[in-house]
Amino acid sequence: MRSRCAARSSCSKARVLSGIAGPRIPRLIKKDTMSFSPRFKYPPAIANTLGFDLIDAGNGSATFEIVTDVARHGNPAGTVHGGVLCDVADAAIGTAHATGLGEGESLTSVDLQISFFRPVWNDRLRAIARPIHRGHTLSRYICDIISSDGKLVAQVTSTVMTLRAEKASGR
Repeated sequence: MRSRCAARSSCSKARVLSGIAGPRIPRLIKKDTMSFSPRFKYPPAIANTLGFDLIDAGNGSATFEIVTDVARHGNPAGTVHGGVLCDVADAAIGTAHATGLGEGESLTSVDLQISFFRPVWNDRLRAIARPIHRGHTLSRYICDIISSDGKLVAQVTSTVMTLRAEKASGR
């Protein structure tokens, strides 16, 4: 998968390494902005707080990575808090949608649902978001959260609304 950035000479090229485990994967974005849209700042505050990174984005999809640590991301039961998985999936879905926005457009989430399939402790996870319906105003996305051994940890679905004109103003 290539980001839009990789196709433009004004952006640095980077290849996404295959597999989840292994060395840190290079970011495909320019510092402080997403390369496909100068209107969106990256990393957002929540990415800094939780420690996740954008790995790839383009053509309606996005991949984020987080290295979970129960000392930092844990819940009282000793596993990674489900809200952390929701946050990284929401960021992946929002970024996926943002790759298709035109000038003067913005976005907002309408809903988000998550299904958990297995607990997570200390691991390297990928959140991979892709569209399942792209409409003029409403679009639906699915985001698979995959563990380092390739197992599905959680799946998130979300409806995203494209905002235009005065509704997108200031966003």
